[in-house]
Amino acid sequence: MTKTDILTVTMNPALDVSTSTDKVTDTHKLRCTAAKLHPGGGGINVARVVQRLGGDCLALYPAGGAKGQLLRQMLDQEQVRSHCVAIADETRESFSVHEVSSGRDFRFVLPGPALTPLEWEACLEYVSVLEVPPRYLVASGSLPPGVPDDFYARLARLARARGSLVVVDTSGPALAAALAEGVYLVKPSLRELRDLTGRPLTTEPQWREAARQIIKDGQAQVVALSLGEDGALLVTADRTLRAQSVPVKVESSIGAGDSFVGGLIWALNRNADLEQAFRYGMAAGAAAMLTAGTALGQAADVERLHNEVTVAPA
Repeated sequence: MTKTDILTVTMNPALDVSTSTDKVTDTHKLRCTAAKLHPGGGGINVARVVQRLGGDCLALYPAGGAKGQLLRQMLDQEQVRSHCVAIADETRESFSVHEVSSGRDFRFVLPGPALTPLEWEACLEYVSVLEVPPRYLVASGSLPPGVPDDFYARLARLARARGSLVVVDTSGPALAAALAEGVYLVKPSLRELRDLTGRPLTTEPQWREAARQIIKDGQAQVVALSLGEDGALLVTADRTLRAQSVPVKVESSIGAGDSFVGGLIWALNRNADLEQAFRYGMAAGAAAMLTAGTALGQAADVERLHNEVTVAPA
């Protein structure tokens, strides 16, 4: 019997390939450092963080081809429990380059394999037949070709009917459809919130009001708004918390958002209150930035950094 507290769903996983070079320019050959490979995709990164923190988690994802086999092996090596739905097409790669001279990251994201209806429906079927539904279901990342925009909405409907709390971290039509269905927690970036509302949202009071409107409309109970270097907001029906980012030496910003979700949900699953969980989310995001590519953070760094997070009512 498969049982887990936290189930992550990653419909468009990837092998994350990362390297660095002094300066990114056109035309010329760019001499890079040796490539580093990590398992990637939103929910997979969330599961990797939860596992490192000692949480009970399982990662569900479709994968195929030689890259899909390598992805499975790498998750096994990290001792991340997973269930792979086999697909005919080849799992994608994502490629990132860290520009040493500026500290900037350049990310090249491929669309991913096209899934057939039987393949993506098998992912829904897996969730529907779990003998014990998870306490939290985290749906994170983009949808690959062939998967309908309302996939996460269908997943949310299915999971909610079985008593799971649904967390969504995606963008575009998939995010809008999931919110229309209603979820427990959503983690938009400021850009994604602007896309959702169709408004410029230039001030912090406007950010708070837009988040509160999502809650008033019954689309989510909690909004975790990530603001990059400016920290984050956590908004519920009766409370708004503001966290400042933790100053760290940034090796790479890739995976920080997924790590935030991982730390937050790990803490909530341990029955931490929202403020404490918010601190752990911020700490996990900061810990991810200490490592190159998508190596993600270590538990010791998360534990150390969570004491440095400043959270205040907003």
